Amino acid sequence: MSTFETGRKAEAAAAAFLQRNDCTIIDQNWRTLRCEIDIIAKRQNVIYFCEVKYRVSDRQGSGLDYITPKKLNQMRFAAETWVHSNKWKGDYQLCAIEVSGPHFRITRVVKDLF
Repeated sequence: MSTFETGRKAEAAAAAFLQRNDCTIIDQNWRTLRCEIDIIAKRQNVIYFCEVKYRVSDRQGSGLDYITPKKLNQMRFAAETWVHSNKWKGDYQLCAIEVSGPHFRITRVVKDLF
């Protein structure tokens, strides 16, 4: 399986997890020329901008370990770009979802990364 296919499967697992937890998926792989967001979901009038991190195992660290300050700034920029372009006036949060293993299991979810 290519890394592209693996990424898509991890994102699909994360989206299914969000839906099971009363979220509506607004968009997946939202992109502009300058930024991207893996999953945009909505729950109780809050928009969640989700970064999905997949690792086969934790031998080289958690997937969430790879959300560096630089990545966090990129996520914030992408969220603010979406909020502005969609004229969203409500609350929003950055979140990260870690997916692991050959069965694409959700291992951690972190909300409100601001």
